[in-house]
Amino acid sequence: MVIAIVQPDIIWEDKLKNFEKLGRIISAIPDGTDIIILPEMFNTGFSMNPGELAEPPGSQTYEWMKRIAGERKCGICGSYIIERDNLYYNTLLFVSHEADVYSYDKRHLFSPGSEDRLFNHGQERIVFSFRGIRICPNICYDLRFPVWSRNRNDYDLLVNSANWPGSRRDVWITLLKARAIENQCYVAGANRVGIDGTGIRYSGDSMIIGPRGEVITSSRSGVECFITGDIRIDDLNDFREKFPVLKDGDTFTLGS
Repeated sequence: MVIAIVQPDIIWEDKLKNFEKLGRIISAIPDGTDIIILPEMFNTGFSMNPGELAEPPGSQTYEWMKRIAGERKCGICGSYIIERDNLYYNTLLFVSHEADVYSYDKRHLFSPGSEDRLFNHGQERIVFSFRGIRICPNICYDLRFPVWSRNRNDYDLLVNSANWPGSRRDVWITLLKARAIENQCYVAGANRVGIDGTGIRYSGDSMIIGPRGEVITSSRSGVECFITGDIRIDDLNDFREKFPVLKDGDTFTLGS
């Protein structure tokens, strides 16, 4: 499976300009790419203004993602602000040209940035399959909580869609590798660059990590770009069979 990660300088709270910019970047991604991964709140930046920016399911941003997936014959995912039943969620949406749609609501809301005061916590860890790869989606701060993403022998690729500040870039890189190693899986982390509307600077450092913690591909720090990398399920299964760490893991029940 070929994965592309888009690392943009997100325009603050301007959906149409972000769609235009992302469209230009995506147009240069090679044909044959299976999944395109976008950062957290890719259409607005990490804004705490859900009252103005939230959308109902199936509206403007979904239609844009659906169009891109259809034109590129691929899956595309990233998070944005969704309103359901008068509540706001930071939701990662996955849309494919085969008409598959999956959604994940961010579980761990970033309390230092007051995200937990404005948004509702997600309640469900999800895993879905796309073109033979089992995918577990996370959003940004989720990366710090390994129990939530613990591999129960049920996924092959952990996707993290993030707005991770450059001041904590070493933590970002370390945790991406840790999640890959402990879960014997591929990890794809999509981050942004530039400075957002609150003055926070982002370095990007988007990358795809292999199950041994090896970097398969990574972006240049601070540069708007896309990267692509190939993940191979046969290689992953072979590694898991030869070094069966997951079977020795602890069982547990996840609380609320």
